[in-house]
Amino acid sequence: MIQAMNLTKRFNGLLAVDDLSLEVREGEVFGFLGPNGAGKTTTMRMLSALIAPTSGTALVNGHQIGTESQAVRASVGLLTETPGLYPRLNAEHNLGLFAKLHGVDDVDGQVRRYLTLLDLWTRRHDPVGSFSKGMQQKLAIARALLHEPLVLFLDEPTSALDPEAARVVRDFIETLKGRGRTIFICTHNLNEADRLCDRGGVIRQRLIRVDTPQALRQGLYGQSVLVRLQQPAPGLETTIAGLPFVSSVSAVEGGLRIALEDPEIHNPDLVRTLVEAGAAVQFVEREAHSLEQVYFDLMRESEAPETEVTA
Repeated sequence: MIQAMNLTKRFNGLLAVDDLSLEVREGEVFGFLGPNGAGKTTTMRMLSALIAPTSGTALVNGHQIGTESQAVRASVGLLTETPGLYPRLNAEHNLGLFAKLHGVDDVDGQVRRYLTLLDLWTRRHDPVGSFSKGMQQKLAIARALLHEPLVLFLDEPTSALDPEAARVVRDFIETLKGRGRTIFICTHNLNEADRLCDRGGVIRQRLIRVDTPQALRQGLYGQSVLVRLQQPAPGLETTIAGLPFVSSVSAVEGGLRIALEDPEIHNPDLVRTLVEAGAAVQFVEREAHSLEQVYFDLMRESEAPETEVTA
């Protein structure tokens, strides 16, 4: 659905995106994660055929950016970081105007459909300038969907929203996810990415890592369990380290951190060995790592470019 091949973008010699190759599958929700200036928005603008790459190319819905840019733009929906609506027009007129620009056949029907889906139908006659930030963001998402695009690009969809409005927007994205659309999300909200995305890519001008949130955690930290002990047992670490399915053992406050090949399979044998060795086991739990922790560790591991841009 989206295939980027060696995309690079420079602005007046400043490197924004460096040699990006990436594939986003049909029906996938893909999160693009990175700090300000990492090239997230620039990448999204290139993929939606709003700006041209300095080098490289991409296919979006089977259309090549640059040579088929009009077809690319017609087949994608785009939510920018700021809604960009007409504040003096009411919600119905705003969507109707954009629906006509997109060449939508049933303008009134599509406008009603998305205003209803986003719980805005009763406010359809109110000027958009009177809407809260959350309502304006929902209306901007509706605008991006009017022409039923195959791919939806969302740039910071819950940025600056209060928790309730952000939840409404996230819930709607989950609804879209269930309907098979391909969704590309640029976000700083790592908990949001963890909840919504099938896969994620971490970028800092260059693409650092791409995988599912679970695989990102496992690839960086492996699989480990925390064993809480009532009291230390002499020689326990040596005994556990000798088990064939244990890759490492380290002492932590209150117990041990033990890396296993497969905790679900090997936990029973591990607990049995601990008890036989005289350990007073209180409980065993799988060690959890947040996507936020993965993100910051990947940032530290990467070689950050010297040049920063604001795109």
